[in-house]
Amino acid sequence: MDPTITPQRLTTCTVEDVRADQFEQVVGPLTEILMACVAQGASIGFLETPAAEDAFSFWYGVSGSLVSGGRRLLVARFAGQVVGTVQIVLATPANGHHRAEISKLLVHPDVRRKGVARILMQRAEAIARADGRSLLILDTRTGDAAESLYHSIGFERAGIIPDYARSTTGKLSDTSFMYKQI
Repeated sequence: MDPTITPQRLTTCTVEDVRADQFEQVVGPLTEILMACVAQGASIGFLETPAAEDAFSFWYGVSGSLVSGGRRLLVARFAGQVVGTVQIVLATPANGHHRAEISKLLVHPDVRRKGVARILMQRAEAIARADGRSLLILDTRTGDAAESLYHSIGFERAGIIPDYARSTTGKLSDTSFMYKQI
């Protein structure tokens, strides 16, 4: 991560909606962010920091649904550098076309608590609304800072499933399922 990123809020942070033909331009930085977040204990499907090839494989799995339009990939940039990401899953069954799922909100540990996640979530909500969605859903590890963020931007907890996922420490963790009507 660029050492020139200062502790102030990232006032010049921009968000891009990455198209399938732009994916190759961001996969490297996204891989770095994924690895850094898991190394810091993020609960995003990995039990330990993935090797670079496994992190690349994760992102290439995402890229296929960009082509089909079933998923949107947003990246946040500061001074041209990718510092965060979130996905909006739009592929739903016929009876669920009114909802979208927020997935894999990741902000590089070096720039956390500077507004990047909030900016990404605001843009994700705007995209979902523009696509005719009226309900956002997501899940997050109960008690994580992310849960507080989601609550602060209007998400409500629908419930908790105990011992839902194993953390990077090997401990089973509860997961909160949350929603927001938009």
